[in-house]
Amino acid sequence: MLRRPLPYAAALSTACLLTLCALCAPEAHGDEGMWTFDHLPLAQLKERYGFEPTPDWLLHVQRSVVSTGGGTGAFVSADGLVLTNHHVALGQLQKMSTRENDYVRDGFFARTAAEEIPCPDQELVVLWSMENVTARVSAAMAKGTTNEERNRLRNAELARLQQASTKTTGLMTRTVELYQGGEYWLYRYRTYKDVRLVCAPEERMAFYGGDWDNFEFPRHDLDFTIYRVYENGKPLRPEHWLRWSATGAKDGDLTMLAGHPGRTNRLRTSSQLAYERDVERPLRIHMQEMRLAAYQKYAGRGPEQARQAVSALRGLENNLKRERGFLALLRDPQFFATKQAQEADLRARLAANAGLNARYGDAWDHVAAAQAVLRERGRSRTLREMGRVSSLADMAGNLVQMAAELEKPNEKRLRDFRDSNLPSLRFRLLSRAPVVKEMEEAIFAAHLQVCLDSLGAGDAFVQAALEGRTPAEVARELFAGTRLADVAERQRLLDGGRAAIESSTDPLIVWARRVDVPNREMRRWFEDHVESVEAVEGARIAEARFAVYGHRVAPDATGTLRLSYGQRKGYPELETLVPSQTTFYGLYDRAASFDHQPPFDLPRRVLDAEPRVKLSTPLNFVNTTESVGGSSGSPVLDRKGELVGLTFDGNIHSFLWTFISAEAKSRSVAVDSRAILEALRNIYGMGALADELERGDR
Repeated sequence: MLRRPLPYAAALSTACLLTLCALCAPEAHGDEGMWTFDHLPLAQLKERYGFEPTPDWLLHVQRSVVSTGGGTGAFVSADGLVLTNHHVALGQLQKMSTRENDYVRDGFFARTAAEEIPCPDQELVVLWSMENVTARVSAAMAKGTTNEERNRLRNAELARLQQASTKTTGLMTRTVELYQGGEYWLYRYRTYKDVRLVCAPEERMAFYGGDWDNFEFPRHDLDFTIYRVYENGKPLRPEHWLRWSATGAKDGDLTMLAGHPGRTNRLRTSSQLAYERDVERPLRIHMQEMRLAAYQKYAGRGPEQARQAVSALRGLENNLKRERGFLALLRDPQFFATKQAQEADLRARLAANAGLNARYGDAWDHVAAAQAVLRERGRSRTLREMGRVSSLADMAGNLVQMAAELEKPNEKRLRDFRDSNLPSLRFRLLSRAPVVKEMEEAIFAAHLQVCLDSLGAGDAFVQAALEGRTPAEVARELFAGTRLADVAERQRLLDGGRAAIESSTDPLIVWARRVDVPNREMRRWFEDHVESVEAVEGARIAEARFAVYGHRVAPDATGTLRLSYGQRKGYPELETLVPSQTTFYGLYDRAASFDHQPPFDLPRRVLDAEPRVKLSTPLNFVNTTESVGGSSGSPVLDRKGELVGLTFDGNIHSFLWTFISAEAKSRSVAVDSRAILEALRNIYGMGALADELERGDR
């Protein structure tokens, strides 16, 4: 099998970085920023594109877009249809598949309402309202005399505000920190848990070209999935949903992306980025490489094991490519020097004002000191993260912590166990998705081996996790004896509370109780010595930035709803031009050019449909609208607010968007709205669904 060379050195060369970083000024220029809906650069948008969204336009878009938990989607019909990416839905498709019905490989197509099938644990949430509570949080923090006290007061006040909001509004409320502590908000969400699968193409079409084409352009992917939300047993009639554009976008057209970008690090200090470069990113890459190797070994046992592992393999391969790209950027001396120069510019402007300098000038030094402290124990803290290692181990940890936390007042609990978060947590804990214990055992053992090799047998977590035995022995014992794969057993433990947890002899619960002790100690250490400094000093740095630059810079992405804007536009690459779109012509040509060999082969139904497909239909397109991980599934909108595309990727230059705003070659990649209709009608025989999208209802 051909193996591709790593593209980062060529694609993100120093010359390229210098060009792009030259665009990165402290204030927004061009199409920069992932903006909160309360603070859009309206003047810039109007000046550049002659467009000024009204409050009604913004509210309509805000309440049409959904978060899938790690990705984005949008309501697209009056009968509750939700459009998102296939790769965002891949985990659900995997959980719903069996040896006999492999929806990942073969796709899924419900032609009647009766054929729509429930997803096992897909929760969708819609941002309904927002409230700025910065003044109240700042007042609470001001009562403390040390950073540790201020941080505890901050967390307690946020918990109180969150609980009061949930009780008053009946909406799930989350606390949101913006500008690295410069602002605090309450975001209130409507939640939907009855989500049913309507349509999903074959994975070969959604991820066409495999890893070779990933983060590249031109692309030829049908990366979409369609759900329908139900309420009280009937299709939801949402108050807001996006109309479908039958005409799409053309070169130069304004495009806007509304979604939930996961996390950017543009406003982090140079010392924080240095820790990320030297410790955090390399360690996460190592962890993911070991996990990927374990999944590959498990998948090699046979076809059924390969089917069970496909979702995890896709996710790890995709994430590793991004992580390696991020690390290449952070290690580039010119790139890092640019970030340091930006910081130096802000500090120099403060130094020129005695009052501002006295108030804020030393904040960066305190953050740097905290990063030095973090280097002492940061590796151990990161390696203890078990959330993506094993769903059963994660459930065990949540059950153990939940039993202890619910005995505390709401404001003193860990964030995940506050009242507002409990319904979603219980929903996940009682998921009826199947669990493959043999696969989880293999990955769990591999992760414990990484912990042992990296931290040594003397580490407190390693001692509690292994008790002197090998990782393989521990994993075998835990997963062979656990009953947590049974939903009824998890329900019993939930209902029984602390007494049931403490008396449980389930090996995974016993293990989770054991490691909870060093994990709580680590969490408290981190809160007191690192989080407290970053929260308090980060707020000072944010205030300094506001004093010097105002609010002309967008806050870092935090997984919350944002709007970014740009235009459909190709770009130069090496000695040629990359077009802004591809077509179905290109799809069939690419398959033929590679002699229909994987990963460029086409499913039989797609091959057979060629005579029926209008080959000139735009398939994928690129635009300058900023996106990062979490933006997947975000609707691309025109100025009318109609959906012209579905974001599913970025090109390799878009890695820069995690750290800076830069347009030169960075692009988001989307499926054209016209391609989805064409595929539904002339490839998949889903004409009624295409009609519903075009008309807006059934």
